Amino acid sequence: MNLTINLYNRQQAKQALTAQVFPFLGEALQSGRKWVLSIKPEPRSLAQNARLWAMLTDISHQVNWYGRKLTAEEWKHVFSASLKKQDVVPGLDGGFVVLGLSTSKMSIAEMCDLQTLMEAFGAEKGVKFSAPEDGQ
Repeated sequence: MNLTINLYNRQQAKQALTAQVFPFLGEALQSGRKWVLSIKPEPRSLAQNARLWAMLTDISHQVNWYGRKLTAEEWKHVFSASLKKQDVVPGLDGGFVVLGLSTSKMSIAEMCDLQTLMEAFGAEKGVKFSAPEDGQ
């Protein structure tokens, strides 16, 4: 039993609390189970996600990074680590592990910042992006 409501303004939020959230919680709490109410920013859009992976793929095909070709997934880690100024710790079996935020948990604004960082990097490296300009 889950409830997800996208909120866009105060009036709509007030109506949702009264008409949807309170009745849902009232019924849910009668089950005797404990519940968690979580409020968070809207996550990245599907268009942003598609643009992200197109950009990562373009970079992975066109940029040689310190003598290596990185996969799109590896580039995702490089860019998200740079954006968040993340920390690096030694791995259990050698190497290093980057600590930080997953792109799937990024807000729309964070995803915009990440793609702006990627565009700037791509411009420096001469990457020709195939992704649309606006991934909103």
